[in-house]
Amino acid sequence: MSERIINIAIDGPSGAGKSTLAKMIANERGYIYVDTGAMYRSIGLYMVRRSVDLTNVKAVIAELGGITISLEYDETGTQRVILCGEDVSELIRTPEISTAASAVSVIPEVRAFLLDTQRSLAKTHSVVMDGRDIGTVILPDADVKIFLTASPEGRAKRRLLELRKKGIETTLDEVLADMKARDERDRTRETAPAVAAEDAILFDNSQYNKEEMLARALEIIDTKLAK
Repeated sequence: MSERIINIAIDGPSGAGKSTLAKMIANERGYIYVDTGAMYRSIGLYMVRRSVDLTNVKAVIAELGGITISLEYDETGTQRVILCGEDVSELIRTPEISTAASAVSVIPEVRAFLLDTQRSLAKTHSVVMDGRDIGTVILPDADVKIFLTASPEGRAKRRLLELRKKGIETTLDEVLADMKARDERDRTRETAPAVAAEDAILFDNSQYNKEEMLARALEIIDTKLAK
């Protein structure tokens, strides 16, 4: 009897801790971690490098044919994002590319371009996938759906620390303003808005440290899978 494939969807706004939680769950359970946001960031990076006007939808779509994106995993299980043969895992984490990712992610053709890759991974492997519309669009039949959130100020502080660790200097006010603007774009976009699936478990982790967040998420997962 083959081992059951489990799909876990983690959605939520920027800076909520989705990637951190998804990685910890994947490591704990031996699943593959899939960061869908990194794929959109890669497309954003490609467009920025090509000096494409991100408000010109036709121009963005025209460039998709030249893009290849794949996910690889190093010896520690860390996901690496390969864009046209180049490892861009670190290059896609800047505020500029974050904004570009948000811009291209509203384009239906961009989402369709990535959908098959994302779904094929989930069909053949147990995965923990995080993003904005995993439970609503990409994996509507996921075994477990968690919508992770936290206060905007708390999320901005986390993101600021992440950026400074990468050597990117900015201010809390700038990060918070960028985050609120991105939240609004993601929440109100016509294509796959970033909202919780009806059957998602809402999890506000504002008062949790990493260990507590993981413990609570595993409790949610085990309870859901036991039904």
